[in-house]
Amino acid sequence: MTDSEISIERLLIVEYERLKEEQKSRIGFRDNLIYATLGSMAAVIAATLSSKGHANLLLLLPAVSTVLGWTYLVNDEKVSAIGTYIRETLRPRFAAHHDGVFGWEKAHRGDRFRRSRKVLQLVVDLGTFCVSALAALIVYWVNGPWSWIFLSVSVLELLVVALLAVQMIRYADLGVEPAAPVADKTPETLESQS
Repeated sequence: MTDSEISIERLLIVEYERLKEEQKSRIGFRDNLIYATLGSMAAVIAATLSSKGHANLLLLLPAVSTVLGWTYLVNDEKVSAIGTYIRETLRPRFAAHHDGVFGWEKAHRGDRFRRSRKVLQLVVDLGTFCVSALAALIVYWVNGPWSWIFLSVSVLELLVVALLAVQMIRYADLGVEPAAPVADKTPETLESQS
């Protein structure tokens, strides 16, 4: 290896380390959003129950759920994007000199139970951020008060909750990688395959 190749390799290692740090940080933040959402829901429900006849307070729950849900989704997408970048960009660049590097980035996606876990995670995410918001809207629609402003807000919130649900389903990443190692698409392997 030349000095230039060694320098590039060191830069790639630093980039990998920084990406893994960011991924770890985003995972922690994302997971804590579940607790923040549950705490916020409890506070909204407690406030609604303590002030009888004010089911319109439940309209706070979809707003809180969608803001926290969107933040959760953005962080989850970034966690996945980092993994994709490592698998599809960094790993092939390293594979030219070090076969099998960053194997975990690909191997953990080949687990035969991955799809069922991801489907269950999607159900939990939809339940936490969307179904609970929808339930709050239904309780409001049944109990009132039905002023035009609250009804307008509730319809707008329904649209936002539906949009969040669609985006969560869209970004669910339900795919499973092949269990066997796949040849890297480096210039050397592409050239030898032609």
